[in-house]
Amino acid sequence: MTHDLGFWTLQTLNALQLSMLLFLLSIGLTVIFGLMHFVNLAHGSLYAMGAYFGASLAAVGGYWLGFFLAPVAVAGVGVLLYSGLIKRMRRSGPMAQVLVTFGLIFALLDLTRIFWGDLALALDAPALLDGRVAFLGVEYPIYRLFVIVLGLAIFGALAFVLGRTQIGAMIRAGVDNDAMAACLGINVERLFFVVFCVGCALAGLAGVVAAPLLSVTPEMGLQILIPTLIVIVIGGLGSLKGAIAGSMIYGFVQTFGAVLAPQLASILIYALLAAVLVIKPVGLFPAKG
Repeated sequence: MTHDLGFWTLQTLNALQLSMLLFLLSIGLTVIFGLMHFVNLAHGSLYAMGAYFGASLAAVGGYWLGFFLAPVAVAGVGVLLYSGLIKRMRRSGPMAQVLVTFGLIFALLDLTRIFWGDLALALDAPALLDGRVAFLGVEYPIYRLFVIVLGLAIFGALAFVLGRTQIGAMIRAGVDNDAMAACLGINVERLFFVVFCVGCALAGLAGVVAAPLLSVTPEMGLQILIPTLIVIVIGGLGSLKGAIAGSMIYGFVQTFGAVLAPQLASILIYALLAAVLVIKPVGLFPAKG
C-alpha cells in the first residue's frame, strides 16, 4: 500500500485539508495572543458557534448564506465579548485570563445547548462542491479541495495585508512593541478591537467550513481547542508564518501518523510538541515581540 502513488496522494490531500482547517482557526487566536497578550481559551467555542450559525442560516437560504453570514454573526458575538469582558480583563494577567475564558467556554457551551439543543446538526456541502474529482490518480471530494484552496487563499490575503499594507505594518508594530506603537500615534486599543473581531470571524469561518465534514455538536469547540493550542505553540505566537507552519506540521504528523503508525498516532504530536518546547520554547517562527 505504501508503494502506491495514489495512497501518498490521498494522505497528502487529507493532511493539507486538516492543516488548512486548523490554520483558519489558529491564525485568529495566535494574532490575538501576540498582539493583545490575551489568553482566550474560548476561541474554540466561537468556532462551534460558527458551525451552528452556518447550519441554521443554511436551513433558511442554503449553504452560501451560512458561509458568508456565519463569520459576521460570530464577529458580532466577539464585539459583545470584547466590550463586556475581554477589554476589562486585558490587564488582569494570564492566570485570570485563563480562568475567565475557561469559564466562558462552559457558558458558551450551555448557551449553545439552550438555543440549538444537544442533538447533532448536519450541514450539506453545496451542489457546486458536491461529488468527487479525479486528481493525480485518486478520486477526491471536491469540497475537501475547496477547503484546501480556501485556506491557501486566506493565507495569501493575510500575507498581503500584513506585509504590504499600512494596517499590516501597524499590526506588526503592535505585536513587536505595543507601547512603542502607541507612542508613534497608533490607536492600539482600536487595533486590538479590530484584530479581535477579525479573529472571531475567522473562527466562525472555520466552523462553517468544517460543518459539512463533521457533525455540528456543542462539544466540537472543546475538541478542536487542544489541536489549535498545539499549533500555535509549535509555530510561535503572533506570527502568520508560525500559524501556517504549525498547522502544516500538525496536519501531516496527525494524518500520516494515523495511517503509518496507528499505535503511536496519539502520542506523536505530543512528543513533537515536547521536543519543540525543549529546543525552542518560543516556537519555530515567533513574532519579534
